[in-house]
Amino acid sequence: MEQVRWIEDQPYNPKASFWTRANVGEVLPEPPSPAGWELVFGNGGTVRGWRDCAVNRLGIDDEELDPDPNRCDFIGLIGGYGYLNATWIRVWGERTPGMSAAAIDAAYFGDHPDVPPYVKEPWHENPRTTAVMEKWLGWVLGDMDQSELEADRQLARKIRAERPDLTKLTDVELIERAISMRPYCRRMFDQHINQSGASAIGPGAFAAICAAIGRPADAMKLIAGLGGVDSAAPSYAMWELSRMVRASEALTRLFDQGPSGLYERLQASGHPDVEKFLAAFADFLAEYGSRGPNEWDVMADTWETNPDIALAAIDRMRLSGDEGSPARKNAERVAERERIRNEIREALAGDPDTLAQFDAAMKSALTFVPGRERSKTNIIRVIEETRMALRELGRRAVERGHLDRPQDLCLLFEDELRAYAEGRLGDLHELVEPRRRYYEWLLSLEPPFIINGPPPPNTTWRRRTEHRAEAARPGDVIQGLPGCPGKARGTARVVLDPLDPTVLEPGNILVAPMTDPAWTPLFVPAAGVVVDVGATLSHAIIVSRELGIPCVVSATDATKRIPDGAIIEVDGDTGAVTVISVP
Repeated sequence: MEQVRWIEDQPYNPKASFWTRANVGEVLPEPPSPAGWELVFGNGGTVRGWRDCAVNRLGIDDEELDPDPNRCDFIGLIGGYGYLNATWIRVWGERTPGMSAAAIDAAYFGDHPDVPPYVKEPWHENPRTTAVMEKWLGWVLGDMDQSELEADRQLARKIRAERPDLTKLTDVELIERAISMRPYCRRMFDQHINQSGASAIGPGAFAAICAAIGRPADAMKLIAGLGGVDSAAPSYAMWELSRMVRASEALTRLFDQGPSGLYERLQASGHPDVEKFLAAFADFLAEYGSRGPNEWDVMADTWETNPDIALAAIDRMRLSGDEGSPARKNAERVAERERIRNEIREALAGDPDTLAQFDAAMKSALTFVPGRERSKTNIIRVIEETRMALRELGRRAVERGHLDRPQDLCLLFEDELRAYAEGRLGDLHELVEPRRRYYEWLLSLEPPFIINGPPPPNTTWRRRTEHRAEAARPGDVIQGLPGCPGKARGTARVVLDPLDPTVLEPGNILVAPMTDPAWTPLFVPAAGVVVDVGATLSHAIIVSRELGIPCVVSATDATKRIPDGAIIEVDGDTGAVTVISVP
């Protein structure tokens, strides 16, 4: 592959050589663009925020980390893709009272066969970290104050509400606005890591209690239907919009023509029903427009920049009857959770200490599992402001004949963006075209899920088209991890891109590689969800529990082994996916 200027990979450190795509694959499923990495992650952005949290909240000594303050050993790029350093996450688990490397592995990997065994080394111990974590756990299971998180929420909403008319800003002002969002990303990612760490503590504590009293399967049901989960909220709003479509002949006719170009057709209609829908949809975009596939990278489209993505999901929902309401399914999960919670409290009535631990763990889970999703939403709102400023400048570059597509501006680095805004760069084609080809080549690669040791050059990675898996036959069982309880049987629809969900019909089983919030609305018409990778607190599980949909994660190669159109049964209690018949 031709050599072009690209984002620098994380330097190899033999002391912490275990890296993984787990979890980060939901945040950055694709390679980040140069502008996306420098304006959001690097140069004092979210990576610095992770370091802030590690040092200031979690007791990691600053001198233990990379001497470059804008790097953090917990996250970095390898071969152009985002990776988490599993060595460091395991070490943090070992240093934290009541946790362990094994617990970390269970949360991130489930039973993935390629996870190397944990080997403790002397540097893994740090009494200072343990002392800091004891105090932190007091907050997680005791105080649980969320005033910082709420302040971030208000700030993010204020930034969005006060967005200036971008069309009236100069080129330089657009770049300055985009760059000005980076400190907010740093601040809010610090809180996101704080919330993410805290979100695992309560569920882990009551899972141990459930297991001790012989009810291990109930632990999963105790974190279903929590409410206040921001990543599930757009699905509820889309459902209401889908009811408007279902009730209107004019809207139905427009939707029946397919999702491509649908937004333009709606705007050109003039029918009263359509005008009413567009007003409600505008409110939806103002609130949730920052969401979308690969939403952490500013080069990617969101629902605001490409409304047809959101309309495609609404199109799938409109086919469901009112009995498919996500609010109704959520209410069922809430009722089940409270029933189980009361039964366990009764079982612990004779053991007041354990009962108190159980109550604290439940309160913590109800606080921090939604808190984790809210902290993510806060950052996404701010990233959208960076994206929209760059998109406006990109639009101008297209008008001037300097670019073919507005989003191609994100193939520039920060210094180049400044130079273009200041008029020191003209036609950008010669600069952008080789990078676009390189980016497309990166997209063709399949990044290793686990790297343990010196990273192999990405020129040796397997192409996505080369990955083969034996097709499942009737009676075969693909064993994954239970995500959301319940059973569902239906037609499997293998969906690899949330931009094209048109094959998904109500009652189908959604089979996906991994999921981010852009996939969430597709859960609503589905009877069940199967995901190739994921673990206890993966996005697919959190959202499926809110929406009350049986879910299995970590079903390795499910998207390759399950033929599209096969009849399958999903058991969200055991994690088994059984192939009943194939087309």
